[in-house]
Amino acid sequence: MHPNALLDLSTELLRSVLKLDQPADAVVSAFFRRQGKLGSRERHALAETTYHVLRHRLRLQHLAQSGSGPMERRLAVLGWQGAQSVLKVSLSPQEQQWLQHALAIDVSTMPDKLRHNLPDWVAQPLRQRLGEEEFMALANALNQSAPLDLRVNLLKAKREEALAALQAAGIPAEPTPYSPWGLRVQGKPALNRLEIFTSGAVEVQDEGSQLLALLVSAKRGEMVVDFCAGAGGKTLALGAAMRNTGRLYAFDVAGGRLDALKPRLARSGLSNVYPALLAHERDERVKRLAGKIDRVLVDAPCSGLGTLRRNPDLKWRQSPQALQELRVKQASILASAARLVKSGGRLVYATCSLLQAENEDIARDFATAHPDFELLDAAALLEQVQVPQADTLVSDGFLRLWPHRHATDGFFAAVWQRR
Repeated sequence: MHPNALLDLSTELLRSVLKLDQPADAVVSAFFRRQGKLGSRERHALAETTYHVLRHRLRLQHLAQSGSGPMERRLAVLGWQGAQSVLKVSLSPQEQQWLQHALAIDVSTMPDKLRHNLPDWVAQPLRQRLGEEEFMALANALNQSAPLDLRVNLLKAKREEALAALQAAGIPAEPTPYSPWGLRVQGKPALNRLEIFTSGAVEVQDEGSQLLALLVSAKRGEMVVDFCAGAGGKTLALGAAMRNTGRLYAFDVAGGRLDALKPRLARSGLSNVYPALLAHERDERVKRLAGKIDRVLVDAPCSGLGTLRRNPDLKWRQSPQALQELRVKQASILASAARLVKSGGRLVYATCSLLQAENEDIARDFATAHPDFELLDAAALLEQVQVPQADTLVSDGFLRLWPHRHATDGFFAAVWQRR
């Protein structure tokens, strides 16, 4: 493909993504389906450029105010992550000069907002909590792309066997530092053709998400509910921890998300999982199981700001208004899910958000309204399931994972036991 055409496609893709009316990954996938002739290298360059622009949008838009031509083309040029030969051939001498001048500007001299590239309503509470130096470390970490983490399905393979299989396929990997189930792979290798993946021996899952499943600590023969199961990453981890015994209910209000669980479930070899579509959090099924469940995980719908390394569009697509609506939903879902827990049973509330408003605030409000639930120390629980350095993952008894500290997505979890 001629370099000019590739830059034109990058401009077109950015125009669609920057409308911010749909998740960026869905827009990029749909675009690639329409452009069936693109090779893998070209797709990689277009996707990486799009995500780079989303990550650094405020700074790049500031730099793009000079220059000429459509704004999206200027952004594509400034954020280009493909072969440099594309820019050499596609840009006029004036554009080349403009680009060199723009990229030579020292980022550290720019205004604060252009350095951290976060909206004020997100930046302000994080800066307040972390202090200036650590806030900037977090902002920088959120603007990197995430590594690829895998969870080894211990029903099908040991971690050492999975590691050896990846290395034999020429894919460098290493054990994750905290999760005893995890492997971390650098780059973006095509796993879906490997036997170790198609056999269900490994599943893609961020290490932080694995730690949430470890906190639930589901045991053989128990009744367990994954209350907001989604596409089922944690459901599969819980089912394997239960050694494919007992009953594991995967609840969700979105049928599309549960449909995405089906092929993963088939690969996993699990037969103890019962997916169920709920009409709402107070569905009749919830009433029927009230007081009968050993362990309940509530991975609540949230802003997703802990996943900005993977989903940088979320910082532009979420808003303070959406946050308030989410908080109401989080409190309601947690209260409904709590009714399922039997005496002596465990309840875990989790989000992939960095904000205290969705995390500690929701957990403390719940605890005030439910004195029959006792808060457990997450560090002690993680130590029981062989997680090393568990105390470094916990703050005030809550699991608190940060991309800049732990190299995971940002996660929160609170754990209670019903008295």
